[in-house]
Amino acid sequence: MLGGVLLAGTRVAYSRPGMMMRIPTSSNKVAPYLFRTGFSTEIHNFNPFNTAGGLFFDMELSRGFSFGFSAVIPGDTSHVKELPNGYSLENSTYNPPVEFGFHFQQRVYTYNDISLSVGLQDVVFESEQKSDEILSLNTSLLSLFTVLASEKDLGDYKMKTYMGFGTGGLAPTDPDTMSFVASDQNTEVSDSVTTTNSGVFVGFLLKTPFFVQWGGMDIVGEFDGTGVNVGLRIPLTSDYRLNLGFTHIEKLPEWGNRYWSGHPGFSLGLAMMVPRDPLKRIRSGPSSPTNIYGPGEAGSSGDNTISLHRDSTIVMANVAVETLRDSMALMNNEMRNLLVRLNAMEQNSKFLSDSLTSMKLETNISEKNMNEAMRHLSRSLRYFYAGDYREALKEVDLSLELNPNMALAYARRGSIYYKLGDVQRATINWNLALRYDPEYTDVRNILKALSENQLKSASFNEE
Repeated sequence: MLGGVLLAGTRVAYSRPGMMMRIPTSSNKVAPYLFRTGFSTEIHNFNPFNTAGGLFFDMELSRGFSFGFSAVIPGDTSHVKELPNGYSLENSTYNPPVEFGFHFQQRVYTYNDISLSVGLQDVVFESEQKSDEILSLNTSLLSLFTVLASEKDLGDYKMKTYMGFGTGGLAPTDPDTMSFVASDQNTEVSDSVTTTNSGVFVGFLLKTPFFVQWGGMDIVGEFDGTGVNVGLRIPLTSDYRLNLGFTHIEKLPEWGNRYWSGHPGFSLGLAMMVPRDPLKRIRSGPSSPTNIYGPGEAGSSGDNTISLHRDSTIVMANVAVETLRDSMALMNNEMRNLLVRLNAMEQNSKFLSDSLTSMKLETNISEKNMNEAMRHLSRSLRYFYAGDYREALKEVDLSLELNPNMALAYARRGSIYYKLGDVQRATINWNLALRYDPEYTDVRNILKALSENQLKSASFNEE
């Protein structure tokens, strides 16, 4: 059986500084987190199971300088020739080396929403299988790069685009140039991988309004110089993100073939971001706005400070807008309360108006009844003097029906009953007259005289 080893490193997706899968990024703003860490895994085959995975850590220090570290175990890059035109990993005894990578990046220029960064990635120290050294530097993976970035607002969406060129691990790899070299003694030998010195990469990151309360879900697409990668960055909380993706999707039909550095794979990872202290302030004077992204350099007048001022001013403007919205909502509630009170006052006014109208009607009716009652009393007086006491009594009764509170009517009826010889009823009516008019002196004198038996019918004369 013949065997061989492909000596090449792997760029595990989401394990380098930045928000993309494999390409470098740049931004005209200071990173909103103090540092970022997590893990990522690429699955390249299920039978036999073949994966590459690693841990990562990155942070932005100051003046646009970023630093990152990654520890990666690549997938099995060996192949064993079993068929004339096929390879298998089932009989592989290859143990991939552990790679410790260091990554450096510097933002050198910003203008509005455009930024330019340069850097060095994949300063990789790996544990060689055939060397006595514990770690050795793999110079073939050193990646010098330059990346130009642009950020645009598209309503509820935000688009970030990246383009640049790089060397080493960012240069394209052609699997068709991997020649198989074998020995007659069934020993491991190396494939030669033909790569160019540099390559071009492009990518985009679309921030969507989904899960906006945790920062929004990101859609990632890129060409890393060798193939096309697509992925999703799904926020689990404001500080944790689930990273999913496919690398080199154009090579998915070759999923079952031997592994190489451009092999397609499914990527799965988790990233944790620790935010900066929002209470820090830019050290440029007592009236400086709050810096939510972290401290700047004292006395700095460069693009970094300008960006921090712009970002913090936007935050303060957002706070002012929210305050105005709350004030307007409070004013709207007060206006609603005033409208309710105004409606209640209008109802009370209508009620008072109706009551006044009712009182006027009652007054008119009372006056009308009083006039009618007085006319009946006048007729009763004529009948009384004419000696027609029965008709006089009828007129008095009609008068009391119209106005039952007339003391004069009760006094008149008492006089009529007295003339009819009914002293008891006469006394009752005279007492009723005094009840309604206690100052009725004539009636009081009549009752007094009656009680003293001094009343003489011949001398009785009523006004």
